[in-house]
Amino acid sequence: MSDPVFNVLFLCTGNTARSILAESILRKDGAGRFNAFSAGSQPKGVVNPHALATLAAYGYPVDGFRSKSWEEFAGTPAPKMDFVFTVCDNAAGEACPIWPGQPMTAHWGIEDPAAAEGSDIEKQRAFNQAFRFLRNRMAAFTSLPLRSVGKLALSSRLNDIGRMEGSTARPARTETE
Repeated sequence: MSDPVFNVLFLCTGNTARSILAESILRKDGAGRFNAFSAGSQPKGVVNPHALATLAAYGYPVDGFRSKSWEEFAGTPAPKMDFVFTVCDNAAGEACPIWPGQPMTAHWGIEDPAAAEGSDIEKQRAFNQAFRFLRNRMAAFTSLPLRSVGKLALSSRLNDIGRMEGSTARPARTETE
C-alpha cells in the first residue's frame, strides 16, 4: 500500500510573501508526500519580488506562483485539504471559509517580511529570516509520523510547531499579569 499524499494550504492575508515562501518550501522539502498550495483572504494580485529572490537564492521553486484568493480552495472543484496553516496573525483572526474534508488546522504566524523597512539589504534580511523560520517549521512538519499519530496528538504537535522560533503567538498570561 502506498503512502497517501497530503494536501496542505498556507494562508495569509495578501498571499504575496509568507504563504508563498511556505508553499515553495513544502513543494521541495515534502515532494512526493505533500502537495502545497497558498492563498490569501485579500490577495494583492502580485508576488513580492523579495520572496521570489529569497527562494531562488536558496534553490527553491519560483515558477508558477501567483497571489490568489482562498475562495479558490473552498469549493468542490478544489482539492480536499488535509492541513490548513495560517502564517500571519490577520488571517488567523479572520473567519475562514468552510474547508471541504475538515482539515487539521494550526497557526504558524511569523513577522511579515514584506513590512520590513529600510534598504534592500535590510528587507532581504527580513525575507531570509522568514524563510529560515518557515523552513524549520516544514522540517518539523515533514518529520511527523502522520499515519501513526492520533488526531489529538497531531493537533498538539502542529500547534507546537507554530510556537517555534520566530512565532508571533503571544505567550499565555499568568495570573499576576
